[in-house]
Amino acid sequence: MKKRIFSTLILWVIVVICFFFIGPDAAVWLLAVLSLGSQYEFYGLLEKMGQRPFKKFGTILGTVMIIVPYYTNLFAHSHAGNVQSGIIAVTIVACCLRILRERKSDERIKSLSSTLLGLIYIPFMLSFLVRMIELPAEPAKGLMLVVWLIVTAKFTDVGALLFGKAFGRHPMSPNTSPNKTWEGAAGGCLLSVALGFALTFFARDYFPAFFTPLWGTLLALPIAIIAIVSDLVESMLKRMALQKDSGSFIPGIGGAFDLTDSLVLSAPTGYLLFGLII
Repeated sequence: MKKRIFSTLILWVIVVICFFFIGPDAAVWLLAVLSLGSQYEFYGLLEKMGQRPFKKFGTILGTVMIIVPYYTNLFAHSHAGNVQSGIIAVTIVACCLRILRERKSDERIKSLSSTLLGLIYIPFMLSFLVRMIELPAEPAKGLMLVVWLIVTAKFTDVGALLFGKAFGRHPMSPNTSPNKTWEGAAGGCLLSVALGFALTFFARDYFPAFFTPLWGTLLALPIAIIAIVSDLVESMLKRMALQKDSGSFIPGIGGAFDLTDSLVLSAPTGYLLFGLII
């Protein structure tokens, strides 16, 4: 637990420095690094299950999917979705060419499908965090939307851990993640809603005008629920791969995918919800 707390504090210091002292470019590159690590570990889990993704090729294109649309929109005012669609198309073409030369006939579909799954499930989904920066006219206020989403999603897990240890009685998904309980999930959602309100209330001047404390409170609940589901999906993948953690380079937490797991599904959900209230 001490290692987890220490690692969490260090990671939040890095986030604060990148987001508030350096600016949007640093935030995008930090997200790109986390995406790259998560995608690489995701491919590692798939390999443990007998899949054959093009690991290096997929992660390179995944990193491009995070960084290039941001700068294309910044300098050429091109829509990020168009660039990402092009990257996915290039990946499909390139994988089809490679599997004919580098894979046996019974492995070709596995390589194609697993490479694309890693590209879409990790960098494509996390790229919605980058798109949030571009939602308001001021990138600094877009960064606050990203911070709000990260806080409400990640602290759901913290609340679930604390409430689960104190009050947990009923397992939520015993076959996938036996330590997670319904009581813990409820506590995690309550903490997420409280922080969603507190952040938008006490720092309201730093958020876009459309994102009031009321919306910060109301939208925290669906984000928290989706974050729990997203975390359970990663737990399922690790169980299928017979792995406790996706990696080991973050003491007390595990790997990059263990860090971003709850953001994978909550990032596009948050982007959609923000788009509905603008």
